[in-house]
Amino acid sequence: MCTFLPVLIMGHKTITISEEAYEALAGLKQGRESFTEAILRLARRREKGTLLDFVKSLEPDEEFAEIMDEVVREREKVTLRASGL
Repeated sequence: MCTFLPVLIMGHKTITISEEAYEALAGLKQGRESFTEAILRLARRREKGTLLDFVKSLEPDEEFAEIMDEVVREREKVTLRASGL
């Protein structure tokens, strides 16, 4: 008895990027994520389109949360006045 399994053959492309771009992408990889997986994740994130979607897609980050809290506190201090024109 023979069993045949379908085989998915994926093509590969070689791209050239600067050292700076490589380091930036390497820094955005999560865990054991491959460069391909990172690029696809980032591309999908960009397709969402809104800043809120982007922020929701981020991993929890204590430093980012503290910065946002500070921004909110500073914005609460601002008062708007109508111009005397």
